[in-house]
Amino acid sequence: MTTPTSQQQLYRFLEDRFTCAQACTECARACAVRASLVDPDGTEHQERVRRLGIMCAEACDATCRVLGEENQQDEEGIRARVEWCRSVCLECARAFDEHPGAESAAATCRACAEACAHFLELLG
Repeated sequence: MTTPTSQQQLYRFLEDRFTCAQACTECARACAVRASLVDPDGTEHQERVRRLGIMCAEACDATCRVLGEENQQDEEGIRARVEWCRSVCLECARAFDEHPGAESAAATCRACAEACAHFLELLG
């Protein structure tokens, strides 16, 4: 029989997992859009921003897929994936900070990184 505490922990785990996956989806969209707006023939900085946007979109998409799987998963593997996503989002946010007009995408990246951090805290 499930105790109320363990049931509450399970609900919190699932809620945080869903929040993280949802933030990853939003970040992937924002980064893909932002990357498509950057001129690929622009400066070296613009190319770096575009590449980071694409990488962040891919990291978030892959993380969302992992979090959405219902089969038994290795907790350490989930932790590594979410930590990787968090770090890529922060790096991308910093790059977007230096690119005029990318403030919204930078904020979305930071929100995703925060959701990832909360989920990692729950994993312990």
